[in-house]
Amino acid sequence: MDVRATADRPSLTGTAAARTATLSAMRTACVACLVTLTLALTAAADTPAAGEIRFATFNVSLHGSREGEILERLADPTWEMARLAAATIQHVRPDVLVLNEIDWDAGGDALRRFLDHFLAVGQEGLEPLSYPYRYVAESNTGVASGFDLDRDGRSDHPPGERGYGNDAFGYGLFPGQYAMAVLSRFPILEKDVRTFRLLRWRDLPGALIPVGWYGEAAAQALRLSSKNHIDVPVAVGGRIVHVLASHPTPPSFDGPEDRNGRRNHDEIRFWSLYLDAQDEADRLVDDQGRRGGLPPGAAFVVMGDLNSDPLDGSSRGEAIRSLLGHPRVQGGPAPRSAGGAEQARLQGGVNLGHRGDPAEDTADFDDDDAGNLRTDYVLPSIDLPIVASGVFWPAVDDPLFRLVGSYPFPVSDHRLVWVDVRLQPLANEAPP
Repeated sequence: MDVRATADRPSLTGTAAARTATLSAMRTACVACLVTLTLALTAAADTPAAGEIRFATFNVSLHGSREGEILERLADPTWEMARLAAATIQHVRPDVLVLNEIDWDAGGDALRRFLDHFLAVGQEGLEPLSYPYRYVAESNTGVASGFDLDRDGRSDHPPGERGYGNDAFGYGLFPGQYAMAVLSRFPILEKDVRTFRLLRWRDLPGALIPVGWYGEAAAQALRLSSKNHIDVPVAVGGRIVHVLASHPTPPSFDGPEDRNGRRNHDEIRFWSLYLDAQDEADRLVDDQGRRGGLPPGAAFVVMGDLNSDPLDGSSRGEAIRSLLGHPRVQGGPAPRSAGGAEQARLQGGVNLGHRGDPAEDTADFDDDDAGNLRTDYVLPSIDLPIVASGVFWPAVDDPLFRLVGSYPFPVSDHRLVWVDVRLQPLANEAPP
């Protein structure tokens, strides 16, 4: 070593460290810029054309573990989970959106805070999004039934305990947990909304209530809907489109009696009956006292996290297959993604034995249990031609992947599903 040269040369240690830190910061900034630019460009590219309406459903997982918790968290506009959920919605930019799993409160404050603090603020370089029309659905979740529905010997568990949730009309640790809402750019005809939250399970034609599991009084009182079944008419371009939304119970967390699997089946079958000829639908009475199903010829979109895959998983698949094959429903082609196919391959496990096309998956579940499944649906009526559709599930090398991520997920284990339909205006009406 030339000691003199070393002594005369200025030390580069601090300079190199600073240069490394600067380069690292530049790389981080570049990645952030790339994500922002990609979000902005693809959002613009994905906007539906004039005369086309985008319907979407998203299990957004904005629920708390105690009453009021989600309100507190949504008061913080920096909450990352809600920010990324809003960014996902701002990227896809649906005209009509069903949100599953957003806690209900009597004043609709949780939804309002999500809209005002997150969707109305541009996230990740995206444009803000406004929904002037909303419908917040009251839910059976966490509403005490007064019966020992799980047969653990008690019906008096306090709110917050699992036993309380099991004995509620719909599983929930407190009233309104895991509820749902409809957001729309177009007017919602609130006076014509129909809800079936109080419809008794036994009043559904052919109800699959497990024989011998519930006592007679409980079986008489049980409600079909674990959350709600809602028919929300939306006025678009001189037409009315009925948003038929629900969120059936998962077909699990039970035993050989399959009480949740049977209920999931019947919650889905409700929609097939609602669309059927009036002799069957006449047995369906809504919470407003009106009888019957959806009139023939009415345009609709069945939407929501239905917790059932037509080919894989533990649900009784005949109900969802029947709905997909209903003569009034466009059951295909199914929305697809590159990320769903990629994740099934990368995660392996039970996914490798699934019969369904993994590109159609919409939920990322335990690979040693159910695996990834198609559980979230946007199903237009046959008079609403489908022009495009997709599942928001980017591939790993896509900058947008950070919005969905891998377990533990930044937002939800469900993916947003969207469908663009062409809504033909009536005579003398402009396109929407």
